[in-house]
Amino acid sequence: MSIIGVSLNLLLAGLLMAALWMGYRLNVRLKALRDSHEGFAKAVAELDAAAARAEQGLADLRAATDEATDALADRIEKARALVAKLDRVAQDRPAAATPVSRPRAVREDLELDADVERVTHRLGSLLSAAREPRPRPEPERFTRRDPPMARQRPRFEDELFGEDDELDARPLLRTAVGGRR
Repeated sequence: MSIIGVSLNLLLAGLLMAALWMGYRLNVRLKALRDSHEGFAKAVAELDAAAARAEQGLADLRAATDEATDALADRIEKARALVAKLDRVAQDRPAAATPVSRPRAVREDLELDADVERVTHRLGSLLSAAREPRPRPEPERFTRRDPPMARQRPRFEDELFGEDDELDARPLLRTAVGGRR
């Protein structure tokens, strides 16, 4: 075999070794990519399950809110019926010259009616506020609120470049560089 044949065989062997090395590195990277893909698929599945649980929770919350609204509406109707009944009783009663104190049960019913009205008003406002989306506050921007302080020159600059110097550097530079005066 000649030297050219041996050198070409050695070159071919070197190129084959380089190809094997690159194939091994590519295999390692592909394996890492497959593993990360499986992890990503698992994370997406968990996120989907969490979204389904949140959706179910919202549906349960809406059902509970509707049930509470119905129960509250029933109580309000009963309270209004009692108020109407008390008004009729108060109007049908003959007016006496001396004020008659109300019986304790009637006073408690009136206080209860006032409490019911107050609670129903508050619950109604809370329920209506819960159904409306809350506005999100704007994130604060990173702005400088104070104006930047003016930069003060150090005193040594004043001494170096003060107006006391009558020496002008431009003519010196022209002559040093070879320019005209």
